[in-house]
Amino acid sequence: MSKKWRKRLMTMQRRCLSLTEKIKIPQVVVVEGRDDTANLKRYFDLETYETRGSAISDADIKRIRRLQDLHGVIVFTDPDFNGERIRRLIMTEIPAVQHAFLKRDEAAPRSKTKGRSLGIEHASFEDLKTALAGVTSHFESSSDFDVTKNDLVRLGLLMGSDSRQRREYLGEELRIGYSNGKQLLKRLELFGVILAEVEEVMGKYKK
Repeated sequence: MSKKWRKRLMTMQRRCLSLTEKIKIPQVVVVEGRDDTANLKRYFDLETYETRGSAISDADIKRIRRLQDLHGVIVFTDPDFNGERIRRLIMTEIPAVQHAFLKRDEAAPRSKTKGRSLGIEHASFEDLKTALAGVTSHFESSSDFDVTKNDLVRLGLLMGSDSRQRREYLGEELRIGYSNGKQLLKRLELFGVILAEVEEVMGKYKK
């Protein structure tokens, strides 16, 4: 074999290897079910903790807290009511966990045969990678948080005729999920969002 063909073969082998290598996620990822786990493990080298439904027991919280202490935890639940409920319960008990979010259209089934429910199980590699690359966490100090209620009013996120739509848009773009008017300020603080990020997103909002 000539040097030229040997070099070409080695290049092809490296490309094939890169396609089969999985991205390592060091934290334990909390998901709702085994189909979510299966989809994530197609593309990533990771371990998951499955809640197996919307009910989170005290035992679950204790296990997740221990996983957080040992490895760190990313909560990656479905972008629906039950997924948001699980996220809130874990966030209340273990504020230091990180969070990954999918947009609703990213979690939608690709075919009618897979039903209509949203799920991590339906997401593509690119959408999963984007979500996991953009994990959020809380501020170490509350003094780092610079968003005020007046800012939210100024940006139309509170007390406006289309405030709900604006909050939905903000939650999708920041990948922090939807919050009502009473919860939004606290949620922004919990997920480490600063005013500049909010202003940048809302600057692109179209009525």
